Amino acid sequence: MGTKRDLLAIEARRIAGARMLKRKVPQAEVARELGVSRQAVSVWARQLAEVNGAVGKLEAKPLGRPKRLDAAQREVLSRLLVAGALQAGFATELWTVKRVRSAIEREFGVAYSQSGCWELLRNLGFSPQKPDKRATQRDEQAILRWKRQTWPGLRKKPAARAEPSSS
Repeated sequence: MGTKRDLLAIEARRIAGARMLKRKVPQAEVARELGVSRQAVSVWARQLAEVNGAVGKLEAKPLGRPKRLDAAQREVLSRLLVAGALQAGFATELWTVKRVRSAIEREFGVAYSQSGCWELLRNLGFSPQKPDKRATQRDEQAILRWKRQTWPGLRKKPAARAEPSSS
């Protein structure tokens, strides 16, 4: 992962630069004063012209790829997951990544990769769950009886060693 950037500081620097540009300070001087490239100041000047000089409109945009599900859709997904897999039309109550991906595609028409789905679930506050590998119908007493009574009779007995003859 790359380093985290202080978006508030970046936005504050951009707004300070925009205010300087509105006061007709030359772009090269704005760049020197704020410690940024002249190209960055040129971009700020163009953006300032696009918003008709409204400095407050120069907000920092979120970094990275845009989210495929907006906040409302993520809230609907959270409620769907909490309601359970049976409620979503699956045969058992277990949510798997494959099932979550299927539900997202069915509900929102958006396809997620397996790793993307894990990331989404983690961001929603869900942790990976591992199903119990034991059957719910398991009879502990019967298993204990089998281990004590039946299993010892089934195990191989060590072969009797022939005594070496002394000649």
